[in-house]
This record gives sequence, C-alpha cells and structure tokens, in this order.
Amino acid sequence: VFFSGNGPSGICLSYLLSGYTPYFKRHSLHPHPILQRKLEEAPEVSVLDQDLEYLSEGLEGRSHNPVALLFDTLQRPDTDFGGIAESVLSWCHEPDRAIPHLVLGRNAPGGAWHSIEGSMVTLSKGEWMGLPDLPFKEWLKQKRRGLRNNRATAEDIAQYYQHYVVKKGLQKNFRCGTVVTSVRKVSAESISNHTQKDLQENSDSLWDSNKKSTEVFQVDGFFKTVEGDKEFFSIYAENVVLATGTYDNPTWLGVKGENLSYVHHQLSALEEAVKNNSVGIMSDPVLIVGAGLTAADAILFAHHCNIPVIHVFRRRVTDPGLIFNQLPKMMYPEYHKVHQMMKEQTAACAGPYECYISLPEHHVLSFGKDKKCILQDKNGCQKAYKISMALVLTGSNPNLSFLPNNGIDLAIDSDQPVSSKRNPIDVDPFTYECTQEKGLYALGPLAGDNFVRFVQGGALAAASSLVKKANKNPP
Repeated sequence: VFFSGNGPSGICLSYLLSGYTPYFKRHSLHPHPILQRKLEEAPEVSVLDQDLEYLSEGLEGRSHNPVALLFDTLQRPDTDFGGIAESVLSWCHEPDRAIPHLVLGRNAPGGAWHSIEGSMVTLSKGEWMGLPDLPFKEWLKQKRRGLRNNRATAEDIAQYYQHYVVKKGLQKNFRCGTVVTSVRKVSAESISNHTQKDLQENSDSLWDSNKKSTEVFQVDGFFKTVEGDKEFFSIYAENVVLATGTYDNPTWLGVKGENLSYVHHQLSALEEAVKNNSVGIMSDPVLIVGAGLTAADAILFAHHCNIPVIHVFRRRVTDPGLIFNQLPKMMYPEYHKVHQMMKEQTAACAGPYECYISLPEHHVLSFGKDKKCILQDKNGCQKAYKISMALVLTGSNPNLSFLPNNGIDLAIDSDQPVSSKRNPIDVDPFTYECTQEKGLYALGPLAGDNFVRFVQGGALAAASSLVKKANKNPP
C-alpha cells in the first residue's frame, strides 16, 4: 500500500496498518447504550474486523461521515458534552496483522502542521489533536507545558506528530522530502518481468501474482537529497491512499493584478514583511481579504504589531454561515474580538479600534501597479484604496496535479475541481475507497473531514477495508 501525504491521516493509517489493533475494552461502559450493546456482542473481534456500518448506525455529532463519528466516540466517549470519560478501546500490537506500506510526504511527519507559524493556536481543543493510544495532554505534560485555554500551538502539534511516529515505531514506513508527480493505472502486462520479479521479492503487498486484477497503480516522483539533487522513483502498488490535505493551493480571486508582487496568498508573507520592516505602524494599510480563521489570524497579528488594516469580505457580519457566529465566545476570545472589530469598526461607523477598518459585503475588483486597490460594495459603488500589501486569505484547495485531470473525475461533482468544503472526492463512507476508482482511497480534507479528531475515522475505515482485502478469512 502506498500513501501520498504524511499528516495526521497518513500517520493514523500507518499505525493501524502496522499491526496496532483496536478492541473493545472489557468492562468499560460507553454512554451510548445502543453502541455499548453492539460492542458487547463480539468483544473478542477487533473493531477493524467488525461491520463498521452496523456499529456507526444511529450515531450523531459534528461530522457527516459515520465512521468518523464512530472512531471519535470510541476514543473520546462524551467529549462534546465536556465529559472526560476514558476511551473504550484497548490496543494490542499484533505484528502478524501488519500490512507493508510506504508513506511519502514533502515535510517531516505531521504534514502541513510544519508549515504553519509555530505560535498559532489551534481551533480545536488540544486533546482533540491527539492520535490513538497516546493522548496529546500526556505528551504535553512530559514537556512540562500546559494547554492555553484548552488549546495547543501549531509548534506543539507538529512536534507531537513527529514524536508519535518515533514512539510507535513507524519511522521505517515514512519517507520525507518526497514529491509525487504522477499516480496512474497501468496494466500488469506493461511492467517488465524483471520489475515484477523484484517487486515480488521485495513485498507481497506491492504485487500479488495470484491476484486476478490486471491493473496496478504506477506512482512516480522524486526524493530530494541532502545535496539538493532529485532522485527519481517509480513504485507499483495495488492500493494507493491520497492523504495530501488542502494546504498546498491557496485560492485566488481571479481579478486583474492579483499576480503583482505585493499581493500574497499566505499569512507567512505578512510575518516576513514585519520581520523585514517593510510594513509597520507608519506604512499604508495592509489589505486583508477573507472572513475565515486565517484572515482573523492575520488581523490579530497585524493588530498586535500596530499595523493598519483594511479588512474586506463578501458576507454580512451577521451571516450565520460566518465561522465567528458558530464559535463559543468563552473558548475563542481572540476570534470573538475580531468579530467585534468587524461589527463595530466599519468605514461608515468609526469604533474603538484604531488602525482597522471593516468593509463587509465588499469585493476586490482589481489591484494596480501603483498599489491602489479598487473595491466595490453591494450597491456597485467603487472606491480606491492605497495599500502597502494585500493578503488574499479565502481558503485553499488540494493540489492533485499528480492525478489524471487533477482528480476532478473522482469528485462528487465531476465537472468541478476537488474542494474539501464544496466538492470532496466521492468515497464509500464505510471504506473511504473512491467510488470511481477501486484501489484508490482518499482521507482527511480530500474526503470532507477537516478536523484531526474526525480524519482518524477515515483511517479506520480504510484500514478495515485493506485488512479485509489482505485477509480472505476474517473472524
């Protein structure tokens, strides 16, 4: 089995395919009585070998994916109600059940968490960022640190994921500093006898000569060496798992001048500009476009540095779809502060916050070479603003350029690009296998799971499917 992506989804699936097997912990009590009864029916059979559709039936929660809800509630039974009930799972290492696999990623294990500014605080509670059988809070205690307002920093999370891979002995399955350039189906006959012989000797999982299938996946890419050179590779696999996340490809507005050097699409550009003293308290305002949490992080950072901000977004401040209207004020005081600024400090109505102007229901028409930006409101009125730099922070999309047709054929709407929120890859909800391409699996944001606590259910579903494929006589 080959994985593209070494973030939380890939790490969790590697753990499950390395022989770490979850069982219902005897004498434990789950607060969901129907699930408790189902778990008691076959405690000697691992959860991987059970019918996940049956177990997850009737569960409700903050994910639309049933197995994501199942695995979450088995690990954190009443966490949504503020409870601290222990996991009802016990983990046994059964090496004979391991399935050989390879996990490729550009960064160290943890994926995009290594690209996020280290001091940024997670949206989710710290304990929800943990992976199976190693609670994040326990790891943090060993570091002699605690959670800030129940939440963790991106730096802590990135370090935890690296530690997890080492602690669980998974490093042999991980290859960092790799870039996948192509994944495509090829006929078995097209692979030379020499390659077939090598693959059979190296790993049964990559080639099964008795298998009736006449097609396998060819995965091409390159490793980056210490010297900076590229070493190219080709791998053949019966099953490929896509776990690349969505951090790669920031969304563009598609307006004139967006490719000018002062227009950026990542928060790191603002941090760099502050470090270089190219923006500061006396400079023209920074234009921030977007009304999500990344835009809010940019506003907080600029506010902290006393940098003037013009904040542009399409929605009304009271729009229930706005993320700020969905977050509890007590748990997210800093985002509540940004929301207050958005409401109280519009261009039409001066408020208590200096160096900040909110422009709801506006959009960008163009960026000029003279650093003038033309904005338009809902009534069609246009106005020019002189700015020092622009940050377009309106989300990101996965980079699936290594798939035929950028993976569009795999999406729910095969006429539109893949998007974690609007158009994820179409997968079977109980195996996470792509409905359009057997043997290809999609996890995490690619399948519509955008929170670490829920991506693990996708890993459970995929592992269960792969284990059942490998084991023709399940219990």
